[in-house]
Amino acid sequence: MTSFTARTLVEGSAEGLLVLWTVPLSFWGGYDSSTGRVIDHSHPAFGTGIAGRILAMPSGRGSSSASSVLAEAIRLGTAPAGIVLAQADPIITVGAIVAARLYGRACPVVVCGPGVMSQLRPDVRMSLFATADGARLNLSAAA
Repeated sequence: MTSFTARTLVEGSAEGLLVLWTVPLSFWGGYDSSTGRVIDHSHPAFGTGIAGRILAMPSGRGSSSASSVLAEAIRLGTAPAGIVLAQADPIITVGAIVAARLYGRACPVVVCGPGVMSQLRPDVRMSLFATADGARLNLSAAA
């Protein structure tokens, strides 16, 4: 098992297969909260379902309305189980905070920086534990 530390933006814990993107996604217009699929035709992951997986990407992209789409996906259970970012994104953070407060559902969001991101590999099982004191990412062998 390989472990990394990260900075917590939204507390919680999650486990799932890691989805690793080099291109940011805007949840507004890019993600269907009813199906959990990427609907942005220009995104390399178009059509991919990420519900229940750990999503790692450089940052979020786009409109402040993306917060509401992420919050709705968390409410519906179609959101990623957790989100790992290379740089902090206030829009994604707000969406996860709103879902935790309004719906009592956690989607932890952490920032690990580009050095850790470069060491992540897709389709491995990740456990993510994010507290106010910091976060730990644990990677298992390939699934």
